[in-house]
Amino acid sequence: MQNDVRELRVESGMSQRELAEKLSVSRQTVNSIETGRYDPSLPLAITIARHFHRTVEEIFHVDT
Repeated sequence: MQNDVRELRVESGMSQRELAEKLSVSRQTVNSIETGRYDPSLPLAITIARHFHRTVEEIFHVDT
């Protein structure tokens, strides 16, 4: 699954550590999501979407 987390984070001027703190996850988790090595759980995906005021579908995309 592809996602726009890195782009949204950079656009908002946040570091991975800052985003991790807002989401109550580790910086490594944010890094793994951004690089596509880890697909977040549905509750975490919803939390990410709410943080960026987007829908889950706007941030996470099925690989084509």
